[in-house]
Amino acid sequence: MQASNESAGYDVGAIMGGLYGDGIIACKGAFSAGWVAQLKEDIETLFAEARARPNGALERGPCRYYVEVHPERLRGFVELATHPWVVAVCRSVLGPDYKIVEVGFDIPFPGAMHQPWHRDFPSPPETLVGRRLNSLAFNLTTVDVTEEIGPFEIAPGTQWDDLAGGDLMFPDKSRYPRYESRAQRKLPRVGDISARSALTIHRGTANRSQQSRPVLVLGVDAPDGRNADKHDLQVTQAYWDALPAEVRDHLRCRIVPALEHIEQAHAIEGLKMGLTV
Repeated sequence: MQASNESAGYDVGAIMGGLYGDGIIACKGAFSAGWVAQLKEDIETLFAEARARPNGALERGPCRYYVEVHPERLRGFVELATHPWVVAVCRSVLGPDYKIVEVGFDIPFPGAMHQPWHRDFPSPPETLVGRRLNSLAFNLTTVDVTEEIGPFEIAPGTQWDDLAGGDLMFPDKSRYPRYESRAQRKLPRVGDISARSALTIHRGTANRSQQSRPVLVLGVDAPDGRNADKHDLQVTQAYWDALPAEVRDHLRCRIVPALEHIEQAHAIEGLKMGLTV
């Protein structure tokens, strides 16, 4: 079934205009405070487990970590995957056969530094040449974000930038004035969710507060997207069988007898150092 001009009350033109224009859109108050509090509890539990084993958490800069997780360890995963806005965005931009390929979280702790401007992976030919987005990243904060807590910063419209001739993920510093002139710091509140192209140039900023800023990451691909190669989504047979068809149809994963530890593979070496300014 093709997406209509109006999907579950969300305008497809506005969705596509935002993601093809600025490269980021958001839905305010998508989830209740209670649902997010439960998510935060799960993330804190999973982070403690990940830190206790080798390669369980990836460094994304000083005092900043990324952890990929099993969907069934998040009590609200089905509600997230079936939220009408999430579904409408995926169908509008990626088509009816989109696939969820990543579930994880990022946590900048107090002391986290500015990241260098970057995109999360090199721009694929479908985007660089074909001018089509074939992947999206959804972010859901578990705390109210302030300027002190290290907000996410993005340079709108830069998902189309060609970085040929240099590092394909980390622009040369000579390009920084362009990004800084466009930069927008995002201050979402509990319950808000955003969708963006991970190719849009962005960075995490310094966390000068005394609290962490856990944020859930949901990665979604079009049928020709290749980001699943970097991840290892797993579900048990019992969990798979209990999932509604509307989730199973869009979940690219391994079905395993028992959940296996995930060896974190999406390392981004250029983020490990951090910047002082």
